[in-house]
Amino acid sequence: MSYQAFRIPNNILFGEGAFEYLGTLKGERAVIVTGGSSMKRLGFLDKAKEILEKAGMEVEIIEGVEPNPSIGTVNRGAEKMRQFKPDWIIALGGGSALDAAKIMWVFYEYPELKFEDILEINSIPTLRKKAQFVAIPSTSGTASEITAASVITDTKKHIKYPIISQEIIPDIAIVDPALPAKMPPHITANTGMDVLTHAIESYVSTGANSYTSPLAMEAIKLVFEYLPRAYKDGNDMEARYHMHNASTIAGMAFNNSFLGLVHSLAHKIGGMFGITHGLANAILLPYICKYNMKNTDRYAEIEKVLGVSDLVETLKEFNRKLDIPLNFAALEEVQREKFEEVLSKMSENAYKDPCTLTNPRPTSPEDIEKIYRYAFEGKDIDF
Repeated sequence: MSYQAFRIPNNILFGEGAFEYLGTLKGERAVIVTGGSSMKRLGFLDKAKEILEKAGMEVEIIEGVEPNPSIGTVNRGAEKMRQFKPDWIIALGGGSALDAAKIMWVFYEYPELKFEDILEINSIPTLRKKAQFVAIPSTSGTASEITAASVITDTKKHIKYPIISQEIIPDIAIVDPALPAKMPPHITANTGMDVLTHAIESYVSTGANSYTSPLAMEAIKLVFEYLPRAYKDGNDMEARYHMHNASTIAGMAFNNSFLGLVHSLAHKIGGMFGITHGLANAILLPYICKYNMKNTDRYAEIEKVLGVSDLVETLKEFNRKLDIPLNFAALEEVQREKFEEVLSKMSENAYKDPCTLTNPRPTSPEDIEKIYRYAFEGKDIDF
């Protein structure tokens, strides 16, 4: 048996008030990378800038990272960093802002690199020659604050590329539940189901081990207990605290065990139709759990811990509680004609996705195409 590694950020600060840790950073210049207007509107962007300036740093802000960050956005941000020369990069916001900031960081330190140069796993050269990285998530979902992954979209090809390298694990993760407390219900639901997907896929992954499995199971339990509460009442700070921690805990697990077909298929249908990642995961999760059950008893272990007899039906009911549709045909973004047009290519691309490698059931482009069809129609997996 070959050896494995377990990697997480050097420092994880969690709980209410963790945001203030920014004031302990030592440096001359910091750049804050953020998404749309929410962090500004809610006061967190100004608060971060104020804390950093009090710590003696000059601060530059890069705003406008879109929900599915593009290669163009990454390149523009990297150029701004090269001009400003920060020694700290602060990623503040949802998973998109964190993912984009990671790859901006790569191209800031290595301007000669091209996007295609970093697509192979662990192909990013050694970072931290110019800057260190702090991730502050505003959603309880992607766990980008803890992982070696970033997902960037090629808007010309309509493909989401997962970029995986141990180099882009943040140096510091600040997990403060005050930030996700401002999320609206539908984002709470979608990002929360992203957490659950991370945890379940980590637990059943062929890369799961004695370090990752307890973390994955703990995240599963936390989501089932606290996501409905956070969805129903955004001001329930106990639920927000546990969901924010669940996201990071699941990230610690899957960053070291890797994922499976739910993510492979979600990356590709999300890139093609502009579906948010958590929503795509939520819809696909019951179908792929059913597909994989023929090859592993790990789902039965989850059922035992949760005290349920049918995990697939439990997941469908969980989606209903969160007002998440059970098939892709229910989404306005996914029109049948275009779905049929791109299905074969989308299936081939999903098969090639890195997440496919650790799925518990060996698969094929043909099987993936069938899964997509069943998930589009809402038909139970029977193969």
